[in-house]
Amino acid sequence: MELDVMKLTTFLVEAKQATYANKDAPKASPLRPGSEDYHFKQGEWEYHDTYFGGRDFMGEEIVYQNGMRVWGMNYYGYLLTEEVSPKDAYAVLRPALMQLTGGGVLPVRGPKEYVEGNSKYLNTQTGQIERFSGTEEITLNNEKVYQGWYHGGLIR
Repeated sequence: MELDVMKLTTFLVEAKQATYANKDAPKASPLRPGSEDYHFKQGEWEYHDTYFGGRDFMGEEIVYQNGMRVWGMNYYGYLLTEEVSPKDAYAVLRPALMQLTGGGVLPVRGPKEYVEGNSKYLNTQTGQIERFSGTEEITLNNEKVYQGWYHGGLIR
């Protein structure tokens, strides 16, 4: 089976906007002790996001096509200071992640830059959907309060 990268990209945008990035998305039943999980299915495509933690978190996303795993991503992020609450620091994260559109941008995390109030989300990425990596940060009142990394690509 040949993977259609454009269909994968389109599906990823829809799946991500229907799960964690969407503050109203329902969580799925946890697959592992202590995990937070989201699941999205559309036709032959299926997406699962599972993560652990809060202030410091680690997660993984997997996409299946017709029941076969075809794409995945791992991510890890943490707050840089105890003085800021996760609620304040991450207030910009979900809205930034909702900005995915595909359209030439690698739809795996947020846009290059997103500002909301006194928070700013920054994302630097390299590669293509087949193999990529990136870093993200959040500033609050012009102070860097969060750092994150992600990487992934096709699974064959």
